[in-house]
Amino acid sequence: MSVSPFDSALMRDLFTDRDVATLFSDSADMRAMLVVEGMLAKVQGDLGVIPTDSAGFIHRSSLEVQIDPAGLAEATGQNGVCVPALVAAFRKEMEAPEHAQYAHWGATSQDIIDTGLALRLRQALALIEARGDRLAQALARLADTHADTPMVARTYGQTANPTSFGAVAAGWGWPWLAHRDRLAALKPRLLVVTLSGAAGTGAALGPQAADTRAALAEALKLADPGRSVHATRDHVAELAGWLTLVAGSPGKMGEDLMAMAQSDVGEVRFAGAGESSTMPQKQNPVGASVLIALARQVQALNGAMQGAALHRQQRDGAAWFTEWRSLPAMVMGVGKGLSIAADLAETLEPQAEVMAARLNDPLGLIHAEALSFALAAHMPRPEAQAVVKAACKEALATGTPLLDLLDAAHPGAELARVTEPAQAMGMAPSEARAFAQAVAGD
Repeated sequence: MSVSPFDSALMRDLFTDRDVATLFSDSADMRAMLVVEGMLAKVQGDLGVIPTDSAGFIHRSSLEVQIDPAGLAEATGQNGVCVPALVAAFRKEMEAPEHAQYAHWGATSQDIIDTGLALRLRQALALIEARGDRLAQALARLADTHADTPMVARTYGQTANPTSFGAVAAGWGWPWLAHRDRLAALKPRLLVVTLSGAAGTGAALGPQAADTRAALAEALKLADPGRSVHATRDHVAELAGWLTLVAGSPGKMGEDLMAMAQSDVGEVRFAGAGESSTMPQKQNPVGASVLIALARQVQALNGAMQGAALHRQQRDGAAWFTEWRSLPAMVMGVGKGLSIAADLAETLEPQAEVMAARLNDPLGLIHAEALSFALAAHMPRPEAQAVVKAACKEALATGTPLLDLLDAAHPGAELARVTEPAQAMGMAPSEARAFAQAVAGD
């Protein structure tokens, strides 16, 4: 087993989202940082901070130069950051020292690394949004199709009241609509330019430091934070929190599917279940299991990310390194989880007949609450509860259906109507359709 299953050739198809992996590769990191270096030179040339001809040369070179990340490994291990070696290699590759001297003018490593990360996060979040929307659409179809498909609702793992499978599917999907709203609010705080120089003061950037930062933000289509964000990591911690919320939604879906797929329940089937190495009868819910595992990992890494928000003084290497080790895996986990969840939702096979059979148990105890409220129209509520509770015990002891016992004792109460599916499911069908409409209206 490899140190990271995300980088494992063996585990690749189980845990890795290849599109996200591409964005967090070393080569993508190098390319993003070179884009930042080139655009920084360009805006500094436009502002007269560095010579215009040098700015143009550096910018063009940043688009053409290829730097091997492996060649920077030794220096990165020594320096703790790759930028000193990257800048040295970039200047060397330009083969024009009279221009190359102006590369990285007034910037510091964190400016380049964090701004490059913002560029890659923008792409990664676009992928995550697309996967989340695909999941929502698949769940909306399930919710609409099965709005009136009755099934058992369970609390504490025990039979509770009737609900509909459509409402269950909608419950898996509603959070994504909220996550998307949260992301829209987060993006302006997260996708920002970092440009403050060595100690966050911008001193080496000169009197036009703020103008340079604003121009760089406009050129890269990022936001200008209007301040140094070197040591205030709330925006990164907020992203980690958001990723944790998002991972939890398909994780909850996975937990529910695992319970519904149990051999003694059998309310759903998976189109592509996993095989056992020794038991031919097994159809393992691998996808649902991966959703749960990814959610748990993202939740665990969020603890490290929130701890990294305690960023000591003007720059904290340990906190920064913690971000590097945690955030890419969180993004990967969310991207893969949403993709798997969408696959499951698109191919899931709800077993309506099994759901109905589970609902219609011989004793009808699932309707106890509804029957107690129906009796409350004829007697005080506490008395109605006591009557139904006693009847439940008698039903279990004698094997007589609960409704028969109550009808015999209260023949004029017209109790059977509350056990009919349309009445027993309450608002579940309408909530299922409301979710489908909410997704269709986006």
